[in-house]
Amino acid sequence: MTPQYTQHKALFATLGCKLNFAETSTVARLLAERGVCRVAPGETPDLCVVNTCSVTGEADKKCRRVIRSLATKYPSAAIIVTGCYAQLKPDEVAAIDGVDLVVGVNSKLQIADYVENWLCGRSHLHDAAKVTDARHIRDFMPSCSRGDRTRYFLKVQDGCNYWCTYCTIPAARGRSRSGMIDDIVRQANEVAAEGGREIVITGVNIGDFGAGRDDRFIDLCRQLDKVDGIERYRISSIEPNLLTDELIEFVAGSRRFMPHFHIPLQSGSDGVLKLMRRHYDTQLFRHKIETVRTCMPHAFIGVDLIVGARGETEELFNESRNFVDSLPVSRLHVFTYSERPGTRALEIPHVVTPEEKHHRTRQMLAISERLLKDFSLPFAGSVRPVLIEHENHGRMEGFTDNYLRVELPEIRPELANSVVPVRLSAMHDDGSKFTGEITI
Repeated sequence: MTPQYTQHKALFATLGCKLNFAETSTVARLLAERGVCRVAPGETPDLCVVNTCSVTGEADKKCRRVIRSLATKYPSAAIIVTGCYAQLKPDEVAAIDGVDLVVGVNSKLQIADYVENWLCGRSHLHDAAKVTDARHIRDFMPSCSRGDRTRYFLKVQDGCNYWCTYCTIPAARGRSRSGMIDDIVRQANEVAAEGGREIVITGVNIGDFGAGRDDRFIDLCRQLDKVDGIERYRISSIEPNLLTDELIEFVAGSRRFMPHFHIPLQSGSDGVLKLMRRHYDTQLFRHKIETVRTCMPHAFIGVDLIVGARGETEELFNESRNFVDSLPVSRLHVFTYSERPGTRALEIPHVVTPEEKHHRTRQMLAISERLLKDFSLPFAGSVRPVLIEHENHGRMEGFTDNYLRVELPEIRPELANSVVPVRLSAMHDDGSKFTGEITI
């Protein structure tokens, strides 16, 4: 029988992507099975687990700030740091005052074992530090967030084989690998049994699901679509060259897969895309957007965009801006380019100044605001299904099927985690949210 340590409490801090949130939730569940429970508000943790991100230089800085803040606030707590920043710069993380253990991405799910051995007195936390070179990572670690929010995040794939010139993710996460369809469907059934209504399918490069095998991402989606009890699936970020017309048509005809896509563009200039070593051009990207719009005119389409990358001259930026401005998408997620040590982008000439990066970022954000307003406004006055989230700080909100955020003026706790028809009565000035009226 596993020893119980009910007197111990853990605090979890997660930075970065939805995949990290899914993995943190799994670590929390494994610790809870050993009696190490989440800290309640006002309690002092015995253990802090920080799941880090390293997608940009600013992300690294934020991780360091969080770690140092926890070490200052809880000086007696053991601090374990894992995630991409820990994987890429373990020595740097270990040198931060207060850090007791650094765990690489392939050992996240062993954190509970390390803690159990520590609490049993079988080892010191420092003795357990393990960071495997990402080139040797082959195992897929299943993860599913549960209990943290209304939506569940189900990890189906990890790693990436693309090696875009600006990106450190393959070095942090390793090569592409996937779960087995039967195992993932079983997890979805467990979510349904727990009362979950919406699952976000996550991974580093989910369109690459099944790489090296005969099954494909659409095969997984078709099996998930059969799970009773799950009312909504959302596909997280998927590469445009892997977003097949077949998958778009499947989502359009599915009752459970929502009309919502998140598609990374990164640049609207073919010249910059070549420098980035992306696997598509603007013509293919436009085709994917137009195909989604033809099949699902009401679909929400979010687009990732990097501004100020090496090699992005003023002429190429103008190409990118004009291309993005012409797309019928719903919102831009704008990232300012950040130099990452060890990436091939550092070999590209023409460095954009910080001032010019800021100027270009503001231009793209202005386009994003207009796109969101243009997309949202036609839905004012319509009735759409909304998954109501739990009350938070005296407010209740939720999302429509096509990912419009809705705030409810009344508190109806009994409707939490249920899908109800809501009239979108008024749109906020920036288009980011509607006020809604429940019509039942």
